Amino acid sequence: MPTIITHMAVAGTVVTLIKTKRQPVRFYLLALLCSILPDADVVGYHYFHIPSGHILGHRGFFHSPFFAILLGIFIGTLFFRREPIFTRGWFAYVLIFTLIAASHGLLDALTNGGNGIALLSPFSSQRYFFPWTPIEVSPLGIQRFLGPRGISVMISEILWIWIPLVGIFGSAEFIRMYFRKKYEFKSE
Repeated sequence: MPTIITHMAVAGTVVTLIKTKRQPVRFYLLALLCSILPDADVVGYHYFHIPSGHILGHRGFFHSPFFAILLGIFIGTLFFRREPIFTRGWFAYVLIFTLIAASHGLLDALTNGGNGIALLSPFSSQRYFFPWTPIEVSPLGIQRFLGPRGISVMISEILWIWIPLVGIFGSAEFIRMYFRKKYEFKSE
């Protein structure tokens, strides 16, 4: 899995790119939470000894797009009550939080280690990786992360995630500035 820092960077990029109306602080905090919440399954792994291959094990149900949809609906409905259910605003919140939560499992499927991701959970417990897995898998636990292994993971994430995020963000800002300038009305 990529590090929690990288998952949050993806969330930060998504909410920055959206740039709709001014959002309350809880919007940004919930976006960050959605990006890392799938890794809460590590608690079950460490404290309840749920095996990795179990549907509730690490990289199981909580890493699936199905869970991301449920989480997006839950957050959109509970934390943004001013938007009536099934309205355009409600769907926007649900979509944003769903995409951010789903990005977690998709990024993990690009890593080169572990048991794979249960992308079709709860309908199948089969674990998957993408055919291309350039991201160095991060070890579970801080102690194993500190040292040469952690440096290798961070270099991999900078190369395969952070640099593309900066490129996406920079391109989006350039396009925004271009269109803002091009269609700006000048008074005489």
